[in-house]
Amino acid sequence: MIDTRGLTRHFRMGGQTVPAVAGIDLHIEPGELVALLGPNGAGKTTLLRMLTTLLPPTSGSATVAGCDIRTDPSGVRARIGYVGQRNSAGENFRVRDELVTQGRAYGMGVAAARERADEVLGQLELDQFALRKPGTLSGGQRRRVDIAMGLVHRPALLFLDEPSTGLDPQSRANIWEHILRLRRELGMTLVLTTHYLEEADRMAERVVVVDHGRVIADGTAERLKSELTGDHITVTTSTEADAAVARGVAERFSGEVEVDGTTVRLRVSPATRVLPEYLRTLEAAGVSAVSADVSQPTLDDVFLALTGRSLRDEQAA
Repeated sequence: MIDTRGLTRHFRMGGQTVPAVAGIDLHIEPGELVALLGPNGAGKTTLLRMLTTLLPPTSGSATVAGCDIRTDPSGVRARIGYVGQRNSAGENFRVRDELVTQGRAYGMGVAAARERADEVLGQLELDQFALRKPGTLSGGQRRRVDIAMGLVHRPALLFLDEPSTGLDPQSRANIWEHILRLRRELGMTLVLTTHYLEEADRMAERVVVVDHGRVIADGTAERLKSELTGDHITVTTSTEADAAVARGVAERFSGEVEVDGTTVRLRVSPATRVLPEYLRTLEAAGVSAVSADVSQPTLDDVFLALTGRSLRDEQAA
């Protein structure tokens, strides 16, 4: 569905050539749900703009939905949907009219465009808002209209750029309910960017991390967390002497052990399996744990392990 080889994009800044995308090789199979993550300035937006034919690459190649982005940009556009960060529908036209116009822009006849507009309104539970103007809708409702605009022409591949940014938790959950249901029903390939790491963690089957214009990690969220950070077990003992014993026991289970006073912390995978055996071994060594806790890594921990920076801090800047 997407295949890039050495895709690059350079910009001129201060008389120098600066790479925004520095050679990306990426392959996405039909039907995948892929989250593209990275800090501001990492190259995500530039990559999306190239894949959607809004920006020509400096070098490299890419095929999207079977069409070359250089030689057949019209073919790419006919086969993809793109939902940007900003609202797509105009302020002065009714929702249904906007969808009909979108269908007409993709070559549908009037009757077919009207039929398709009604179909998409139903799929996204927007029927009751068909005659309303987008400016009168809530943030979540407007975002569903944006998604409807991207689905009118039945694309095989949908790009979602920050689909839930700025929405309250209930609206975010509602948007994701619709996105995932439509994906199941239509079998679409989805590529999304998001600042909400928990969304990527829960929703995406695959996570691609981009930094400095390059892919620095690619895999399932669980695999990246397990390989790059691992789970942590934290055990508190009664005395520092017990903590010293607990450290020695912990080193049988992990090569990464830290002690701070009466607290022992070790990295293992998976923690839920190791913890019971660790506690039994401690007890056999004459040490009773005052408390024991398991913490699992997040995608931000993955980014921190890869770059030494927090993705949340970068996005908040």
